[in-house]
Amino acid sequence: MASTIRLVTYNIHKCRGWDRRVSPERIARVLASLDADCIALQEVVDGSAVERPNQAREICEALGSGYKAVFGRNRDLRGADYGNATLTRLPVARSENYNITWKHREPRGCLRSDLRLGNGALLHVFNVHLGTSYMERRAQGPLLLSDRMLNHAAHTGPRVILGDFNEWMRGLTSELMAEQFRKIHLRQHQRKRGSFPGPLPVLELDHIYYDEQLELVRFELVRTRLSLVASDHLPLLAEFQIKSG
Repeated sequence: MASTIRLVTYNIHKCRGWDRRVSPERIARVLASLDADCIALQEVVDGSAVERPNQAREICEALGSGYKAVFGRNRDLRGADYGNATLTRLPVARSENYNITWKHREPRGCLRSDLRLGNGALLHVFNVHLGTSYMERRAQGPLLLSDRMLNHAAHTGPRVILGDFNEWMRGLTSELMAEQFRKIHLRQHQRKRGSFPGPLPVLELDHIYYDEQLELVRFELVRTRLSLVASDHLPLLAEFQIKSG
């Protein structure tokens, strides 16, 4: 027996597009046609505590179809909360936001959501946003792969790690992840090998890694007229077949 799951990763840049307009509704329109079961968003603003928009909630409401949001706060942004959000229409069994901040650099996080599949098994989805400096990522890579995070003994289901790794050349994080997981290489699926910046995507900052229990059946760099203006990154879509015993 086998089932499939469709996942998306998308750095939404606070919902600010190339036209400088902030529009969660436009981000939702980019995502609507993808029909994803789970969407990992980075650079998300939750200003509900200070009577400002909650971008994850607004995107969920615009998408409809039973999406709910898990939010991982990484830092303050002018009084609002700022971090990663995972939107899903699958039941969430558990979630945890890991602090992967290095020294005095910008606070960073990895948001884990354990999704319950139709057969009762769990899929562990790790929504990542790494730092922009070389030394920062060298510290964050081993931290991600530690027994406290990706390799925790409680994670018995298949794992997918996706998000903005800020690693456009092969660095330590890429090397360590490749030793343990399969990776979707953009250049194997299309002519354009990058996801940033949107209009001229020359840097491969956004990555998807996955366990061997998963089989990739579809991949797409979502490059539409709308996605080119909605954010400074382009979304990645991956559909996996999940094999059961």
